[in-house]
Amino acid sequence: MSDTSEASPSQKAFTPVKLGDLVLRNRFVKAGAYEGMCPGGMPGDELLRHHQAIARGGVGMTTVAYCAVSADGRTFAQQMHMRPEILPPLRRLTEAVHKEGAAVSLQLGHCGYFSRNREASRGWPRGPSATLNLLGFLVGMPIARRMRPADIAAVTEDFARAAAMAREAGFDAVELHLGHGYLLSQFLSPKTNRRRDEYGGSLENRLRFPLEVVRRVRASLPAGFPVLCKVNLRDGFRGGLELEESAAIAKALEREGVSGLVPSGGFVSRSAFYLFRGKIPLRQMIAVEHLYRQKLALLLFGRMVMRSGPFHELFFREDALRLRATVKMPVGLLGGVVSGDGVATAMQDGFDFVVLGRALVAEPDFVERLRRDPRFRSRCDACNQCVAEMDRPGGVRCVLDDVHSGQS
Repeated sequence: MSDTSEASPSQKAFTPVKLGDLVLRNRFVKAGAYEGMCPGGMPGDELLRHHQAIARGGVGMTTVAYCAVSADGRTFAQQMHMRPEILPPLRRLTEAVHKEGAAVSLQLGHCGYFSRNREASRGWPRGPSATLNLLGFLVGMPIARRMRPADIAAVTEDFARAAAMAREAGFDAVELHLGHGYLLSQFLSPKTNRRRDEYGGSLENRLRFPLEVVRRVRASLPAGFPVLCKVNLRDGFRGGLELEESAAIAKALEREGVSGLVPSGGFVSRSAFYLFRGKIPLRQMIAVEHLYRQKLALLLFGRMVMRSGPFHELFFREDALRLRATVKMPVGLLGGVVSGDGVATAMQDGFDFVVLGRALVAEPDFVERLRRDPRFRSRCDACNQCVAEMDRPGGVRCVLDDVHSGQS
């Protein structure tokens, strides 16, 4: 790897970075964010073209999301879940990304109690504790049940199996989803984990299941194969995970040999737009919802359950800096990185890579544009309508394309 000691912050972003045994060509990583491009739960051609375009646009690594580790780990039936049938299209995707010179990671997760997947084998979703399942309330799944130790052991093996299959499909890394209110995050959060056994109560106990997953995943892969973790800095609601415990979680993950952290925040079931900031596209979300009862629920209660703060670039920076100071492993900065100035700040702060989301939806070639002009700024205006577009046929896209092409 090249010497970066005298590189300017802007230049440093374009130098290689090492995650495990993997060397990325630069420090730009595409965030794992649901694409809506798996019709029938199968990776589609749109998914391949989406990540191929981002790879061609210059990122060091792109992250494919959301891949459930089992059929029951899906939030809804259209999501991808790991199984032998999806390996051929995933291989085509990884080969296409590699031809563009980028690496590719697969985000692995399990939804836990947050589900409206009526194809679940047991009929009811399961999480750390018995609870109301608001997402599934209107589709006949109002209750989530408490996971038994046997359930926890089975899901742990699902993660390990899925990670090994991801490597078989040509992925260069995996990202374990420990954030955003999915299953492992539900166990970490004191608000949603009310267990009184060895998996609940103290942070040590709440960490037990996620760390078991990390160990089994590590054991299923070669020693230097990168295993990244997406973790919450804060859950974004009262009684949820806060920064002090998040720092302790980061230290524990480092001790288990995790290759890098992607700090994020928010709970999809309680504080979904804590992750995005900016506008809430409620009207657009209602328009794309295909269940009439869900449309009505969004219309009546959407404003009460979806709140957001004003968007500003690098909105997770202060919290992420405090976590960065607690560990030596590579840490990325996610959260509204939309300009060359923001990237330079991240590098100057000591983050090892930057994690890009909406900027790459708006401009898949954001990195290449930034290489040509270090002061470049994305056209993204945090309207967040791309969140609604995930549920349209064809998947996520930037609605500013319609404006620029003269469409309404």
